[in-house]
Amino acid sequence: MTLRWRLTLFYTALLAALLLAVGITTLYLMRTSLVNTLDNSLLQDYSRFSTTSTSIALNPCDPESIQSTAPYDATLTARYQFPNSNLQVEPLEFYTRQGLIDELSSVNRDATLATLKRVQDFSRRSLGFDCAYPVRLSDAQLSELVRSSTGRLYLNYPLRDSFNTQPVMVRLLVMLAPLRQASSPLLGGEDSVLSIVYVSSRLDDLETTLSELSRVILLLFLAGLLTAGTGAFLLAGQALRPLRQVQRAAEKIGGQTLAQRVPEPATGDEVQSLAQALNGMLGRLEASFEAQRRFTSDASHELRTPVTAISGHASYLLRRTSPTGQQQESLKIIQSESERLTNLIASLLQLARSDSGALVMQKAPILSTLFLSEIARELGPLAQAQQTVIAVRGQEVAFEGDPDRLKQVIINLVSNALKAGAKNVTLQSQAVLDGQEVRLSVRDDGPGIPADQLERLFDRFYRLEDSRSRDQGGAGLGLSIARGIVDAHAGRIWLESTVGEGTAAHVQLPVGNLPDLDDDVP
Repeated sequence: MTLRWRLTLFYTALLAALLLAVGITTLYLMRTSLVNTLDNSLLQDYSRFSTTSTSIALNPCDPESIQSTAPYDATLTARYQFPNSNLQVEPLEFYTRQGLIDELSSVNRDATLATLKRVQDFSRRSLGFDCAYPVRLSDAQLSELVRSSTGRLYLNYPLRDSFNTQPVMVRLLVMLAPLRQASSPLLGGEDSVLSIVYVSSRLDDLETTLSELSRVILLLFLAGLLTAGTGAFLLAGQALRPLRQVQRAAEKIGGQTLAQRVPEPATGDEVQSLAQALNGMLGRLEASFEAQRRFTSDASHELRTPVTAISGHASYLLRRTSPTGQQQESLKIIQSESERLTNLIASLLQLARSDSGALVMQKAPILSTLFLSEIARELGPLAQAQQTVIAVRGQEVAFEGDPDRLKQVIINLVSNALKAGAKNVTLQSQAVLDGQEVRLSVRDDGPGIPADQLERLFDRFYRLEDSRSRDQGGAGLGLSIARGIVDAHAGRIWLESTVGEGTAAHVQLPVGNLPDLDDDVP
């Protein structure tokens, strides 16, 4: 997974968590607000009821209290005054609140609760509640109501009636306070009687509102998540664009292009600092490589004169004097080693020019099989001397390159095969990548090369068999020079080998810009 996608997922997850927290908080605050509004409405209904209770007729739930029932039209009047709430009143005559608190704190608590419930059942009157399913508080709720400092209790209560088998959730306000009651229907007058008043309202509208709000928040969450993901993807791409520019520029810098620098975006952040650090490192590497190349070039130039002098004096002594047999053998060794040093110095100079980018390419159109055939004829005498057959195969492919430099590469590869003792060497050409590139291959049936040493053969001064290569004049620079030439052609070179079966060296080059041959046809 790329850094852009990781950043996108991170920021999307972060925004999703934030949106989810906002949604949950909004739902919680909305529910709290709606419940508080409903509680205030219930409290207002109770306040109006408590101030007008003597003129409100509620239906008694005890059959023995039927003689005290107000006329039916009074009940209708009560329903008109409280259209959205249900009321239930349970007068507790002969009780005071402090007396209830004391009795519930005594050892007779259970007996007091049982007596209190019988009084509730006998005195219960209601408006909107089904007498068959009245509101009944548990012992713990009743005790909490009595001990409450405000005499107030809010509950979510599952209310049932005779027409619905499933209970309906209602918001219930329970008040324990004195309530004005008519002391005598005939004589008139009012008394304040400690009563338990229940005021309820259905939670359907509240739940419906919260459900719709949840759907809206869910849609907003999904839309916000999609928008956040898209925005995070775009912003991550925008933020990583300078880093990608630095990456692409750094990938183009090699040993021959150390003078180039990566762009330094004016972002003022870590990317700019990284680009500056990379440019500083490239500057130091360039200085180090330049010092190394200059030393190699200068040393090679300085060595050419004494080596040439040594070789010339050895040749002079062999031609103009009459050395003894041992002296003649020593002079020939001096002459041979001087020639090897001369070749080594020439190779070092070519590597220095290649490393510095001063290796000039004189490109021209080349026909692949014709090019390989010329090399085979040139190396024919050397191959015949060790009884090796050189064959040329493959299709004719026209491409652009420096004939002299590429001939040096192929001759080096064939020479390596001959040094390894191959008896059959095949030079082959073929078009690859839909004709966009040409592949020149040198295959032999030599002893092969271990797989772990194939890539190391391109290292400078590395020899697979040091003693044999040194005896045959090898310095371990041929493949390094070949790679430098191929790199200058924007191609690549590699080896494939199986121990005991042989080795194949491949040089793959772009076809290049060839002239239109049809223009030369009259």
